[in-house]
Amino acid sequence: MRARSRIRALCAAALMAIAGTGAQAQAVKLKFAIFSPDKEATFQSVFRPFAEAVNKDAAGTVEIELFPNGALGRSPVQQAQMVLDGVADLAWVIASYTPGRFQENEVFELPGVFADLREATLVFTRLVNSGKIRGYDDFFPIGLFGTAPYSLHSRSAINAISDIKGKKIRTSGAIESETIKALGAVAIGMPVTEVPEAISRGTIDGTTSHPAPLVDFGISRVTSAHYFTQLGIVPLAILMNRKKFDSLPKPAQDAIRKYSGEWTATRFNEGIGAYNASVVKQLQADPKRRVVMPSQSDLDAMQPAFQAVTDAWVAKSPRNKELLGLVRSELANVRAGR
Repeated sequence: MRARSRIRALCAAALMAIAGTGAQAQAVKLKFAIFSPDKEATFQSVFRPFAEAVNKDAAGTVEIELFPNGALGRSPVQQAQMVLDGVADLAWVIASYTPGRFQENEVFELPGVFADLREATLVFTRLVNSGKIRGYDDFFPIGLFGTAPYSLHSRSAINAISDIKGKKIRTSGAIESETIKALGAVAIGMPVTEVPEAISRGTIDGTTSHPAPLVDFGISRVTSAHYFTQLGIVPLAILMNRKKFDSLPKPAQDAIRKYSGEWTATRFNEGIGAYNASVVKQLQADPKRRVVMPSQSDLDAMQPAFQAVTDAWVAKSPRNKELLGLVRSELANVRAGR
C-alpha cells in the first residue's frame, strides 16, 4: 500500500511538473491597438516589423497581436488611456491629442526648430529615454517619432503664406494652433481621421499635415493646393503599459527592449522618410494640383510669427526655457553626428 501511495504521489508530482512546464511555455499575448489603417505607411514600416521581430526573438514567451483599423478603439484621442485601462497593452499614440498628459512634448512642436523628421525623431527618442522629458512614468516607450515639419493643404490655392489669413485651418495640437493663429488663420483642432469629411463639408478650408497622411487618410482626395512650408512637428509614439511590461518574463522584456528606441526610430526615419518623398513627387506630377515650395522671402516672412509663438511659450515657466535648451543641445548633437 505504501509503495502504491508513493507511486501515485510521484505520478502526481510528474503531472504537475509537466503542467507547469506547459504553462511556462504558453506565450503571453499582448494587444497592440492601432487606430490607423493596416495599409498606412507606419504600419508597414514600423508596427508590423516590430511585432514580427519581437515575436521571433522572444523565445516563445510573448506574442504581440496587431489590431489595426481601430479594432480595439477608433478614436485617436483615447489611445493612451486605453493602454492605462488595459483595453490594449500597446498603442499608437498621437501625444498632442491628449493635452495635459504629455505636457512637456509641446517643446517639440515649436515652429522652426527641426529641419526634417530624422532630427525630430532622434531628439525626441533620446530625451524621453534619458528621462529628461517628463510624463512617461506609466508607460514603457517602444517608439518615439517626430513627423516631418507640417505644411499646409487646402481646397483653394496658397501661393504665399498671406493667403491663409482668415481661413479655417485644422490643427492637431496647442502649439500648432498658436502658430496658425500667429500667421493670421483660424485654428480648428481636429483628429486627422475627421479631416477629409470636414474639408468636403466646408467646415474647414484646409489642414496642416506632413506628407504621409495626405494619402493614408484620404486628405489628398479633397485638397488640390499644397504649400510646403515648415511649421512645427508633431510627436508620435508607440507606448506600452509600464506595469504590463514589468510583469513579463525576462526574455520577453529583453526582446521588446532590443526592438524599441533607436531600432524603431531607424525604421521610421527610413520608411516614412522615403514614403514622404514619394508622396511629394506624386503631388508634383499631377497637373491638377498646385504645389508650392515657398521662396526664401516667404520663409523669412514667417519667422516673426514663429518667434512670437516660441517666446510666448518660453515665458510661461522656467521649465519651458529649460526644455527648449535641452532640445537645442540634443539637436546640435544630432547635427554634429554625435
